[in-house]
Amino acid sequence: MNIEAEQSGIRLDVFLAAHLENMSRSAVQKLLESGAVTQNGSMLRKQDKTVAGTIYEVRLPELKETAIVPRDLPLDIVYEDEDVLVLNKPKSLVVHPAPGHWDDTLVNALMFHCRDSLSGINGELRPGIVHRIDKDTSGLLIVAKNDFAHQALAAQLQDHSLSRTYEAVVKGGFKEDEGTVDAPIGRHPVDRKKMAVTEKNSRPAVTHWKVLERFGQYTLVECKLETGRTHQIRVHMAHIHHPILGDTVYGNPKPELGQDSQCLHAKALSFYHPRSGARITVSCPRPAYLEALLEKLRR
Repeated sequence: MNIEAEQSGIRLDVFLAAHLENMSRSAVQKLLESGAVTQNGSMLRKQDKTVAGTIYEVRLPELKETAIVPRDLPLDIVYEDEDVLVLNKPKSLVVHPAPGHWDDTLVNALMFHCRDSLSGINGELRPGIVHRIDKDTSGLLIVAKNDFAHQALAAQLQDHSLSRTYEAVVKGGFKEDEGTVDAPIGRHPVDRKKMAVTEKNSRPAVTHWKVLERFGQYTLVECKLETGRTHQIRVHMAHIHHPILGDTVYGNPKPELGQDSQCLHAKALSFYHPRSGARITVSCPRPAYLEALLEKLRR
């Protein structure tokens, strides 16, 4: 992991927690205590500060398949039948088990709610999960309750008939009212935990954006995904020099306006029901943190 100039001076455990996907700060601290983070073979401490140009080596623990413990955690379900469940995921909730989050994830809650009724196509650690949504992104996520539904929904992701609409607060103002980012996305050439717009080992990625409200130095935009690459909206908005407010990975590494994670909300989903073929469209309101931020920007 290479430290860039604008990332210098950040406490190491804070920096790593922001850049290692699905790892909490406490989990990162355990990594540091175990000697899994080094610089030129020397162990580092959690209170060490990042230095520009430095390369850190991080040895992540091997992911082991494990039985998921069902947990009675609250779920905000906006649609459900015998095949499909759509829920409104709160910000900060990890979707599937990973180091540091084995029993407090969305999957743990789904296992309790659905019992034995979840698809198994994505394996033991991700039952029912059809598409990704980041830990710090709020909003709608579709879950398949059997393999038949999962295969049908996955096909809709491939042919783009499963529509996903997001709202985001981004940095800067726009001259245009709408536009499209058509730029391939692949692994970052240096930091393998990040994605980037790149021609090498990449896949096509298309995001359509539209201005909803302007606030001078910030803008509320609507983003519609034509493709579904990892971190797509975050990478594409940063690529056009409008990183998402609070995105310390692809934007300013320090919090702004009290936001220390991306202000991104999945507000709407539309898909064909796997069994009936009927078009299902669902939406959810903006979370409280986003409404409060927008009121602050309007003032």
